[in-house]
Amino acid sequence: MSQISTLVTTGAIALTSGSLRAEPADVGFGPANPFYAPSSLPFHAPPFDKIKDADYQPAIEAGIAQQFQETIAIADNPAEPTFENTIVAMERSGQLLSRVMGAFSGVTGANMNPVLQKIQETEAPKLSALQDATYLNSKLFKRVSRIYEQRHSLHLDAESLRLVEYDYEQFVHSGARLSDADKAELKKLNEEEANLSTAFISKLLAATRDGAYVTKDKAALAGLSEAELAAAAQAAKDRNVDGWVISLQNTTQQPSLLSLSNRATRQALFQVSWNRAERGGSNDTRDAIARLAQLRALKAKLLGYPNYAAWNLEDQMAHTPAAALKFMDALVPAATARAVGEAKEIQALIDVQQGGFALEPWDWNFYSEQVRKAKYDLDEAQTRPYFELNNVLHNGVFYAAHLLYGISFKQRNDIPVYNPDVQVYEVIDADGKPLALWYCDYYKRDNKNGGAWMSNFVNQSRLLGLLPVVYNVANITKPPAGQPALISFNDVTGMFHEFGHALHGIFANTEYPSLSGTSVPRDFVEFPSQFNEHWASYPAVFDHYARHYKTGAPMPAELAAKIRKAKVFNQGYEFTELLAAAELDMQWHSLAPDAALQNPDTFEVEALKKTHLWLSAVPTRYRSSYFLHIWGNGYAAGYYAYLWCEMLDDDAFRWFEDHGGLTRANGDRLRKMVLSRGFTEDPARMYAQWRGAEPSVEPLLKERGLELAAPSR
Repeated sequence: MSQISTLVTTGAIALTSGSLRAEPADVGFGPANPFYAPSSLPFHAPPFDKIKDADYQPAIEAGIAQQFQETIAIADNPAEPTFENTIVAMERSGQLLSRVMGAFSGVTGANMNPVLQKIQETEAPKLSALQDATYLNSKLFKRVSRIYEQRHSLHLDAESLRLVEYDYEQFVHSGARLSDADKAELKKLNEEEANLSTAFISKLLAATRDGAYVTKDKAALAGLSEAELAAAAQAAKDRNVDGWVISLQNTTQQPSLLSLSNRATRQALFQVSWNRAERGGSNDTRDAIARLAQLRALKAKLLGYPNYAAWNLEDQMAHTPAAALKFMDALVPAATARAVGEAKEIQALIDVQQGGFALEPWDWNFYSEQVRKAKYDLDEAQTRPYFELNNVLHNGVFYAAHLLYGISFKQRNDIPVYNPDVQVYEVIDADGKPLALWYCDYYKRDNKNGGAWMSNFVNQSRLLGLLPVVYNVANITKPPAGQPALISFNDVTGMFHEFGHALHGIFANTEYPSLSGTSVPRDFVEFPSQFNEHWASYPAVFDHYARHYKTGAPMPAELAAKIRKAKVFNQGYEFTELLAAAELDMQWHSLAPDAALQNPDTFEVEALKKTHLWLSAVPTRYRSSYFLHIWGNGYAAGYYAYLWCEMLDDDAFRWFEDHGGLTRANGDRLRKMVLSRGFTEDPARMYAQWRGAEPSVEPLLKERGLELAAPSR
């Protein structure tokens, strides 16, 4: 049972109801299937050289059947319930399903194809049924409840006691106390939600691919560098079309809008991004998300909550939507006031240049870059030659981790991968012992989900004798063959961010898989990643990796100083677009169960106006129709977590600064007290014990260059 919750929230697959049988179906699963037995590779890494697309479905179905049988056996055990025969038995169950779903979730997120997509759609309701068959099993819940009631007399160690409490809370949260009739209704809602969420992911992937900007007119791309033009030409070639293609990333604004000097092209690129999933036809996501929001509200009512956000936040750090909204609302005035001021600066520049038009969203990045150049004399074209991707990885990301934690990295060319772009490294602990495997898949592909993320192929567990196998995925434009990948400082920061997630998984050191690594609340899981971003600009690290890709010369001190000085530039815009997305998410998931089916376009505008975030030139980071985080990746009513964790990470960095900065002692302390402990303790208590105090919002505001204002409602 240890992996059920993970499968629910990783995005590729959700779980709900359907029919399960006590006996496995004849699915053609046997010793020839590479998932039949644990992998013989180092760290039990997936044998991608042996795995064929056709291997996944029989292995998934056999894994579902096996875990279902194991769950029934635990529930029907005639012996008195004990920690070992119930709680630990559940932790040991489902190992086949964990093996196959670790690999399947990875490839469907980063290397999708029609065969895998069909499998995903077919298996979603069956996986859903497995969760319901576990958490809605009355006999099993009775055993868990009995142990929970006796927990303080069982003389359990702290982690085991935490596991008992965690399991009990998971059962209750999932509806274990419902009547049989309500359980049946919940299963129907869960099944439909799973199918719609899976359909949304498929539609969005296709819509993002089809929404790319295509042109045969090179003049339309004026302003792009030769490297960017070459990448656009290669993208067209990969699609077998003439001309140039600018593929979309899964955010509203697109990187090329920074450079494109042709305003009509900027508008066209922005519009295909803005409307990618709202074109009608088979890839339009609006009907799916409207029904998803309604289903979630109905599920919350069935479980006894006024809305989905109230149900979902119950076990998070914020605990209630009111707390999350109070936190966000207090930040809105400062963010929007700064954004309005930034817009005035940009409009003034447009007017000076006699542009003759009012600032629109597709103009912001192009002209704000000019404002930045004027204010800070900083041109991104000057900085990119100092940020070559592989050098940033080895002499920046790895270097900082080595200084902080003593770990080192060895590339492994003997570990098979699912795509030639993927690299694999063995992570070696300070004492020379193997610690983990880490995969990186940085380049954009049309069959890859948008954005960047971290997950596990194998989750750490001392109980199961497993070390972590972790991966990072991103969407950095791949350079033409033979050319270096010169990236922006935002891309650099993104690499540090995702590696912070990876460290959370790599350092996992718990007995039980359910509590391991990143299996923590959403509003804590982003803390290690956002904290790790700080080392990207930390002088000792920055100076080590910011080297010219041709000469190896360090970035000139004056240019590096400009980057640091410009750190708070455009923060009104960036913070406002992030707040808008977080508040939009919360509004969707605060709908009452009796609310009518919403029109996403109308709802979105009204929600942003209600939260004082409707700024014509500052669009939300994600529109509802392509908000993958909340409709497919487990962040429903949880996107505020990025802001909440930003408070934690800036507060934590202040502690580091107050205690000597980047030192091995400080890193080891964070690793021991937080990064290795997973969900073995309440995160708020864990953080406070490490920090020595409750987190403060002041460092966040200072880091953003903002001042706190009174709430706007």
